Amino acid sequence: MKAQTKEMQEAITPNSAIELLKEGNSRFVAAKMAERDLLDQVKDTASGQYPFATVLSCIDSRVSAELIFDQGVGDIFSARVAGNIVNEDILGSIEFACKLAGTKVLVVLGHTACGAVKGACDDAKMGNLTILLHKIKAAVRSVNEPENQSSRNSKNIDFVNEVARKNVLLTIEDTRSLSPVLKEMEDNGEIKIVGAMYDIETGKVNFFDS
Repeated sequence: MKAQTKEMQEAITPNSAIELLKEGNSRFVAAKMAERDLLDQVKDTASGQYPFATVLSCIDSRVSAELIFDQGVGDIFSARVAGNIVNEDILGSIEFACKLAGTKVLVVLGHTACGAVKGACDDAKMGNLTILLHKIKAAVRSVNEPENQSSRNSKNIDFVNEVARKNVLLTIEDTRSLSPVLKEMEDNGEIKIVGAMYDIETGKVNFFDS
């Protein structure tokens, strides 16, 4: 499989970009990854890059976007931060990826059993991590069940996963409200902004209805 070219990128629509990611994840889950020479792709992309997607995901070592979507060198921009939250630096990076480099979809990717989400559920505090986890607390508050405070912590994996899902949705809301550039691109149909969850036990990515 060759690296993305400008012509290939221009032919991809936001919807087809999502389908390419879904197909890649299906190959990953089935252990039938596409054959590609990564060093050839390094050479092919030395003079330029034409990715078709941007993925904002957690730094979790089990959630490498290139691997779980079965993509090669030059195929996707990968922004990673604990808890897949946004700030000015991350949004600026994504604006570059979409507006200037031409990607057609932004995927905000959460995952099951997220350590950052667990930390927010437990109100963990440690150095700069305290500030980061505070950004996830809104998702914790937004999940109403269970009401019993003793069950609203990292020991309740169902609660953790629901908070992780809600955190993806709130990150998308933040992206639209804090980045007029990306909001305008989405409104104009130039890109799609979608959410998804990765299951660390199965390797499957489930996209949210958009």
